[in-house]
Amino acid sequence: MWTLFALALPLAADPPVVNEKATLRIASQVQKEILSLNNYGVFDAINFGIAGDKVVLKGYASRPTLKDSAERVVKGIEGVAAVDNRIEVLPLSPNDDRLRAAVYVSIYGHPTLQRYTSNRAGFYVSRMRAVTGIVNDPPIGWHAIHIVLNNGNVTLTGVVDNPGDKAIAGIVANQIPGVFSVENDLLVANESGRKSAGGK
Repeated sequence: MWTLFALALPLAADPPVVNEKATLRIASQVQKEILSLNNYGVFDAINFGIAGDKVVLKGYASRPTLKDSAERVVKGIEGVAAVDNRIEVLPLSPNDDRLRAAVYVSIYGHPTLQRYTSNRAGFYVSRMRAVTGIVNDPPIGWHAIHIVLNNGNVTLTGVVDNPGDKAIAGIVANQIPGVFSVENDLLVANESGRKSAGGK
């Protein structure tokens, strides 16, 4: 449940009166609906922002159907008048699919990072994965660390418990042959709270 983050969007010169309670309700419902999508998984990363009664969807979808599904469920939320769907559909690439599997095994196979998934069955190459690729048969379960592959470039999103876990995830992803770059966008839980508690 750590994969969606409300973005701060710039307001118009004369912003409409915003009902904070309604905005929070919409944000909660958007997050719930997206996380409930059957085709949203560990290789996708969707975030959103709310400006009045408009929802802006951003992020990455490993399957074209996810972009459409996300827009459809958000449009159905009471109080949402418009959806600006800026989700980028990732290119279909056998090489990226191979790298997804390798990065997944490297991250979730690491003893320190195993607690960030409910998928204790491990990873194996099923008949479906062998034929259609891992994007069409992604690992099941909850994953705190999402892995976005775009032409050999990896972006890690989500939330981890501490800076050490963030560093480990970035290091193990960067060690996969064929990975060109790793952008480690993982957030550390309560990191800002610890900084402010420590002083200036």
